[in-house]
Amino acid sequence: MINGTKVRIREKQWEDARNDYQWQADPELSDLDAITPLTMSFADYLQEYREQLRHPSPVRRNYAIETLDGKHIGNCVYYNIDDINREAEVGIMIGNRDYWNQGYGTDAMTALVNFIFRHSSFKRVYLKTLEKNLRAQHSFQKCGFAPYGHLERDSYNFLLMELSRTRWSELRTQQRKSRRLFRLPTL
Repeated sequence: MINGTKVRIREKQWEDARNDYQWQADPELSDLDAITPLTMSFADYLQEYREQLRHPSPVRRNYAIETLDGKHIGNCVYYNIDDINREAEVGIMIGNRDYWNQGYGTDAMTALVNFIFRHSSFKRVYLKTLEKNLRAQHSFQKCGFAPYGHLERDSYNFLLMELSRTRWSELRTQQRKSRRLFRLPTL
């Protein structure tokens, strides 16, 4: 379990399948992820889902995002794990629209990045987001990601963003210092 201030990130479970299927079949969510909405039957999806749970990929870590009271609201992942270059790509999706624009995505991504840097030797994490998805870009910048390039693929335009271990450490140090500065003196 990975804890944020608003969310917990946990291993995927069989009970997540229905939400995951609905989110992957949703045209708006698919458009935000630059993918085609899922069209397979739920029964076929469940067969694939079962196999993914039984045999997880060695270069991909899938997680569920849930509220502190246990409601599954989205997913996050790190993948394209490259142990030689010590880096991985990250991704996130808040599928439950009731939790959009409230900081849940930012909290989840911050918690995931903190986990990755604390429990690996990765030098950087990176992501791609659609250039039109300004809300996601703003959220990623709050987590410390900075733009480093652009990519055009399959008629989509992406902004490439990254966060290095060095920058992550600097941000953590700044956060600790600011917490000490704003502590009230005891009487």
